[in-house]
Amino acid sequence: MKITTVLLFLICGYIPVISQVENSDSYQKHNFNSSADTLLFRFLEPNKLDSSKKYPLVIFLHGAGERGNDNEAQLFHGSSLFTDKDNSKEYPCFAVFPQCPKDKKWVDVDWTADSHQMPEESSDILKSLMELTEQLKKTYAIDSDRIYIMGLSMGGFGTWDLISRFPDKFAAAVPICGGGDENMASKMVDIPIWAFHGDRDRVVKTKRSRNMINAIKSSGGNAKYTEYKDTGHLCWSKAFAETELMSWLFSHSLKNRK
Repeated sequence: MKITTVLLFLICGYIPVISQVENSDSYQKHNFNSSADTLLFRFLEPNKLDSSKKYPLVIFLHGAGERGNDNEAQLFHGSSLFTDKDNSKEYPCFAVFPQCPKDKKWVDVDWTADSHQMPEESSDILKSLMELTEQLKKTYAIDSDRIYIMGLSMGGFGTWDLISRFPDKFAAAVPICGGGDENMASKMVDIPIWAFHGDRDRVVKTKRSRNMINAIKSSGGNAKYTEYKDTGHLCWSKAFAETELMSWLFSHSLKNRK
């Protein structure tokens, strides 16, 4: 493979350069045998659990480059948000980072297309994730009204897919440089959404996020959208650096919709 090709893949985020993920030991290694598939995942618990409280759960869906079976690569992006000293103190939570197998996608659609129609059924890997979520709720002190979903690139598509299928399951969503089915917008009008994209994305077209946000607003929703100028596909580092991201995310609860 030519050096220029390798650099292109690196720019697009499809080859993670991983030596050791910071604070990876904080995330426990697990696997979950569901009715559909076996799901590898890493799981973070709050630093100091108060037995009298229930805590939010954040689900984070990685991009295409972190697929595999090492149960490690999925922590490369985003995991430090929840192990950061200040964040873990201010926003204690459970966090689950599942890993998608190398030959699969969270959603089996063309990432380069102008649009797509949501598949009739969830992928097996997302079915496994939803089963895992229900099991975690039974096992840990998780607040069912404060389950959040985030994802970047391939995981952005997974985020849009899940909130389209299960709008009453998630208290808030953060899809980053992904895309969804605009025809499903009416199902998402009540979900607090903050989407991100770079205006020069050559991997997932910027209009995929723009069109989703516009469709939701046209349906009566009030989704939030940030588009970064002169930014390509790797916009997630800027999204993670948003000073209001964590406070915005954790401020939402399904109780606010009831």
